[in-house]
Amino acid sequence: MAAIPPVCDFGWRAVGFALPDTEGRLWRLEDLKGPKGLLLMFICNHCPYVLAIADKLRAEAEDLKALGIGVAAICSNDASAYPADSFEKMGEFARAHRFSFPYLHDADQVVARAYRAECTPDFFGFNADLELQYRGQLDDSGRRAKPDARRELYPAMRQVAETGHGPEAQTASIGCSIKWKAV
Repeated sequence: MAAIPPVCDFGWRAVGFALPDTEGRLWRLEDLKGPKGLLLMFICNHCPYVLAIADKLRAEAEDLKALGIGVAAICSNDASAYPADSFEKMGEFARAHRFSFPYLHDADQVVARAYRAECTPDFFGFNADLELQYRGQLDDSGRRAKPDARRELYPAMRQVAETGHGPEAQTASIGCSIKWKAV
């Protein structure tokens, strides 16, 4: 079922965490931040919305890093119910799509809950002070790969890098709901 996150809560402060990446390295929020900000992407391996943009994520990350924005992706899905999102499969997915950024495993879903992540993909763009400035979509691809899709994330994050503030008008991302563990 498709889910749509809420609009950007401008100024909301990033919550600290320590998560392992697919290579076994532990990353903290402070390690990921670039001098101009940070983009955190909640994604997973099996969602058709993520699959439609997976190859674009690497290019977007490279362009953002050139602006001084740190980039990381986080998978928080319940891997016992969705084996395609297991830690092992995350590594395969990152290698297959040649991710140039850490792909982090939120096995206990604490980070997804702290960020109030709703779907995959769900983009959180922070300024240099780690204040939320963007919670929109990558582009207007949706469930189908759209090579000529209008970029939305990059110009928004370029504005964040240059001014510290994101655009007022943002189109919420849409994707598969986070697969929460039964409580």
